[in-house]
Amino acid sequence: MSHQSLFRDTIFALSSGSPPTGVAVIRISGPHVVLVLREMAGGLPSARKAELRKLVDEDGALLDRALTLYFPGPTSFTGEDCAELHVHGGKAVVSAVLETLGRKSGLRGAEAGEFTRRAFVNGKLDLTSAEGLADLISAETDAQRRLALVNAEGGQRELYEGWRNQLLHARAMIEAELDFADESDVPGSVSETVWVGISSLQKEIINHIDGYRTAEIVRDGFKVVLVGAPNAGKSSLMNALARRDVAIVTEVAGTTRDLVEVALDLDGLKVMVTDTAGLRESSDIVEKIGIERARQAARQADLVVELIDSSAPIGELEYDFPTDSRILVATKADLTGLVDWQFDHAISVVNGEGLAELVGDITRRASAAATGGLGIIPSRLRQIELLRSCHQHLHGAMQNGSGLELQAEELRLAGDMLGRITGAIDVEDLLGVIFSEFCIGK
Repeated sequence: MSHQSLFRDTIFALSSGSPPTGVAVIRISGPHVVLVLREMAGGLPSARKAELRKLVDEDGALLDRALTLYFPGPTSFTGEDCAELHVHGGKAVVSAVLETLGRKSGLRGAEAGEFTRRAFVNGKLDLTSAEGLADLISAETDAQRRLALVNAEGGQRELYEGWRNQLLHARAMIEAELDFADESDVPGSVSETVWVGISSLQKEIINHIDGYRTAEIVRDGFKVVLVGAPNAGKSSLMNALARRDVAIVTEVAGTTRDLVEVALDLDGLKVMVTDTAGLRESSDIVEKIGIERARQAARQADLVVELIDSSAPIGELEYDFPTDSRILVATKADLTGLVDWQFDHAISVVNGEGLAELVGDITRRASAAATGGLGIIPSRLRQIELLRSCHQHLHGAMQNGSGLELQAEELRLAGDMLGRITGAIDVEDLLGVIFSEFCIGK
C-alpha cells in the first residue's frame, strides 16, 4: 500500500507553542497538501526550501505573509506529502489560518500523536523511536534529553533487531539440521554454533533489563524523602532546596499532614524531594494518616534524609524500612546545643550552613544510582515485560530434552517478543495508548 493511500484525511495542527509567540508553525500532512498550498499560497514551493508567500482564504482575502515549506512524500517525517506554514504567532493570525484549513474539504484537525503515528505506519519510525521522541518532547533535564535522544535516533531498534536476527539465524541452523541432516554441507549438530550464542544472548538480555532502574531514575526522578520528628526542620529544608515556599512552616508541631513534593534538577538529573508529616505517636486521625503516608514514602524512597533538631535532639527514629540508603542530618546548626553523636551533615536554613554540602551529597548519590549510564537501556515497562517474555522463551529453548522442533518454536516466540517491542509484529492494540502520550501537532 502506498503512503498516500494509508490515510484518506489530510490532517493539520499547530505544532509550536500556544500563541502569542514570535512565530507559529502549522503542520499539514496527507494527500491534499499540494492542493492546499496551491489554493492558499498561490502555488507549490520548491521541495524542502522555505519560500515567503502570501496566505489567503477561500475568498482571496490576505491572512498573513508566511514562510512556506513543502516536503513531498515519502521523504518526509510522516512519509506523506507534508507542509509547514511559519506564520506570525498572534492568536488572531493562527486562528484565522487554522479556521481556513478546517473549512477545506478532506481536511481535519490532527489528533494527539497522529503525525508520529502516520510516520510509524509508513515505516519512518519504529515504536521505540516513537517512544523516544515522546520522551524527548517531555524531557525536563539533560539526562532525560540524552536518554530520549538515543532511543529517538534508533539505538534501541538496532539492538533489538540485531538480537532478533541472531534468533532467526539460530532457527535457520536448527531447521537445516532437521530438514537436511543427510546433506554433507550441513553440520551434524548445532549445539556449539547455536546454543552457546543463545546462552550468551540470555545474559545480555538480563543485563539489559537491569538497566531499566537507571531509566526509571532518569525519567521519573531519584526519590528523596525527608523524615523526622515534628518541627525537625523538614519543611524549612524543603523550601530551601526548592528556593521557594512550597511547604508551610510554623512553630506549631504537626503542620505538615500530607506529602509535599518538588522536582529539582541536580547536575542534569531529576530529583524528586518529598516533605512528610512528622513521625510521632498521635491520636489525631488525620495526622495518623499523614504519618503512615510518610512511612510508606520512606519505604519506597531511593534515599531517606532523616532530620534531627540539634537544638532539642530526641535521637534517631525507629525505622520499619531499610536504613542503608539514609543521610542523617542535624538541623538548626545556627543554634547552640549540637550533640556529639555522628551526623552526616549539619545544616542551617537561616544562614545556609551545610546546605551546599548536603545538596552535593544527594547529587552524588543520585548520580551513583544512575551508574548504568545513558546508553541503550529499556525505557518503558512494556519493553521490560516483553524482554522478560523473550528471556523465558530462550530459557525454554535451552531445555535440551524438549526436542529440536520445540526448541525452534521457542526461539520463534522469543523473536516475536523482540518484534513486538519495535512494532514489527502484532501491536495494533497498543498504538492508541502509545501515541496518545504525544501533544497535538506531533
